[in-house]
Amino acid sequence: MASLLMASSLFLGVGAAVTSNNALAGERAAETRDNAVEQEEQASDPLSGATIDAALVYYQEQDRVTAAEGIINYRQALDDANIIRGKIALDALTGASANGAVIQANPQSFTRPSGTGVYQARAGELPLDDTFKDTRLQLSVNWQHLFSAKWQASLGGYLSREYDYTSLGVNAGLEHSFNQSNTQVFAGAAYYFDIVNPVGGRPVGMSEMVFRKDFASEAEFRQAFDATRFYDSALKRTLDLNLGITQTLNRCWQAQLSYGLSAVNGYLNDAYKVVSRVDSRGQALGYHYEQRPDERLKHNLYLMTKGALESGTLTFSYRYSNDDWSLQAHTFDARYRYNLSGAAYWQWQFRVYLQDAAEFYHLYLTEGEPLPEFASADHRLGKMQTYTIGVKYGQRLEQGMLASVRLAYYQQRPQNPGVELPGELTSFDQFPRLDAIVLQFGMRF
Repeated sequence: MASLLMASSLFLGVGAAVTSNNALAGERAAETRDNAVEQEEQASDPLSGATIDAALVYYQEQDRVTAAEGIINYRQALDDANIIRGKIALDALTGASANGAVIQANPQSFTRPSGTGVYQARAGELPLDDTFKDTRLQLSVNWQHLFSAKWQASLGGYLSREYDYTSLGVNAGLEHSFNQSNTQVFAGAAYYFDIVNPVGGRPVGMSEMVFRKDFASEAEFRQAFDATRFYDSALKRTLDLNLGITQTLNRCWQAQLSYGLSAVNGYLNDAYKVVSRVDSRGQALGYHYEQRPDERLKHNLYLMTKGALESGTLTFSYRYSNDDWSLQAHTFDARYRYNLSGAAYWQWQFRVYLQDAAEFYHLYLTEGEPLPEFASADHRLGKMQTYTIGVKYGQRLEQGMLASVRLAYYQQRPQNPGVELPGELTSFDQFPRLDAIVLQFGMRF
């Protein structure tokens, strides 16, 4: 901006010198002075050149979790070489979440994570922890700097805070353009430091849930409950590395290929998940808190291509991920944006996600057999397929504002990874389907 103002000032001086001899030059000089004044006014406005995206998102699972989220993205070009981006998001979640236990023919009771009271699952229904409730605040900021037409870098920070979880992160990236700007290579790194403080402390991995009814006094129960807990904070560290290339294929098509590596260590359990221990009749005799490995190394490969059609844009992407928990996943995503006019568009999305089970996934533990070192019945680590179908409508309003609304249907289909179901477990669908709706309103200023 300073360079533009300086150039305008120099042009003003030349224009004034010519005014006495040329009326046309005088008009040009006056126009330039007006432009200079306008630029100075814009420079004094802190929101000049800013873009603000605001969105409200509502997520509803059938008979389970409900989430509402407000998001604001802010982008400000400071000058020709520097851009600042910021994001703030606040979401609230409530409802019931599957705790991992199997479905039984009789009602089941579970000690609440805090150790005070119980929650129950009715006969024939998937056990859900109805204490699930949280509010999360996320803040992030990113600075992008253009060293030249070929080199640019970015630096950012991240903070997320919820009742039992805090996450801090930093990230950096570097991008180089060549081949007449038809090719860009990029590299990035991010580091996250998380602090975990579950409600009621962290369960000791594979320890058995205790119940107040099995003890003569509250003191005896509390002593037994405390023996299943760690009350100090747990830490989790994540290092992400990413390398990629973007190539312009022709006038209409562009492709991107990237590889990501993620190394995670620390507390990786979900403190609120359990695994049922059943006998040969399939009846639950007890519940054990899950235990996952404390390290995880993930690889992912991402391929995307995007084309500009006469009617809009078409995007295809595929992601393959694999980790040392033997959890493999494939994600296919297709989006088509159809421009109704220069001011309105429809966008359709279809996404498929296929996942195999982690090697330590156990639907249940067997009575009489030694407890495994690691076990989890969390359906998110099991074999499953998910499908998302969405549609979005965007409309440009007066003064350059853009309004949008998006509706998506999400279906999750957990699958049996080959587990034999004993006794009464066969009487119920132990891998019930999950349906959810996402509704989003957006506005760009």
